Amino acid sequence: MIEKRTAIRLSDGRELIYFDETPLHDRNEWPDTRELPPPPPTSQLRYDPLVDEWVAVAAHRQTRTFLPPSDKCPLCPSTPEFASEIPAPDYDVVTFENQFPSFSDRVKPDEITALTDLVPVRPGVGRCEVVCFTSDHNSYFGNLTPARVRTVVDVWADRTTEMSALPGVAQVFPFENRGVEIGVTLNHPHGQIYAYPTVTPRTQAMLRAASRHAEKTGGRNLYADVLAAEIKAGVRIISANEHWTAYVPAASRWPFEVQIAPNRHVLDIPALNDAERDAFGPLYLDILKRFDALFDKPMPYISAWHQAVTGEGRELGYLHLQLFSIRRAADKLKFLAGSESAMGSFINDVIPEKAAQTLRDII
Repeated sequence: MIEKRTAIRLSDGRELIYFDETPLHDRNEWPDTRELPPPPPTSQLRYDPLVDEWVAVAAHRQTRTFLPPSDKCPLCPSTPEFASEIPAPDYDVVTFENQFPSFSDRVKPDEITALTDLVPVRPGVGRCEVVCFTSDHNSYFGNLTPARVRTVVDVWADRTTEMSALPGVAQVFPFENRGVEIGVTLNHPHGQIYAYPTVTPRTQAMLRAASRHAEKTGGRNLYADVLAAEIKAGVRIISANEHWTAYVPAASRWPFEVQIAPNRHVLDIPALNDAERDAFGPLYLDILKRFDALFDKPMPYISAWHQAVTGEGRELGYLHLQLFSIRRAADKLKFLAGSESAMGSFINDVIPEKAAQTLRDII
């Protein structure tokens, strides 16, 4: 759990926050001594009228750091030989504003101009943060202790609360990418949090489905009913405890996909109580261990928190974690080719019930 929270400013003005599990450190002892250029202006949002979606254009991200050697890792603690993004010589959990953000509040005057009447352009106002789970460069999330996972959950809750209150933010999305197969640019154990200026396409689709279900059932929550049906069926359940259930969705899009949901209807991470926050870590670590055991090597994955939006439709949300991998066999990856990328129509190579059985039996 978090015992001390210390916010500082990096040399270019970005915010960094130390979340310490003991109150011993004075984090202000270590200022950022680098001479950094000012952060880039925010991205552009361009509207695609053909599909009613907004697309972010953030050209400055082309220059972001790409797989540096371990002694030049910007997410490790600073040393006398190398000044990283974290000035202190050690830390528990740290968050900071991304140096190459997809969304930010740094709007450059007169940068955003309309393209056509059908394609309006607006600033990509929001916020992007990096979350470093541990100072150990050679570790990974699945190797964290349950106590550290509890700290990370508290950090996600802290950042969700603060970022949801920022002007123009529509939803907050904590996530982790793991593995070069997924496209990570830094190997240090870390995740990110996006505060979007629009409701994302997948969330919009989920809200439409939840709204239709509520109208048909007199106000029932769609995800709560799906979860109850999965628990009753049992065949796709991987693991469960008093507060959480992990299952393979019946209509999985990915070869190995698990959703982890609180048994109580909760809108977002800040709404989790202490017992639910404590119970999440052991279950999630168990699922990650099963993923790595599938092919006896580190499993590339995306771990994505789905939370309620900040505005209209918030009451329709139901917090859950979506964990999935593109690896479909020991030597094969699931590529998003013609049907998935061009048409948005997924074709899964693994039967969900078989995936669930494999994950249950692997350990």
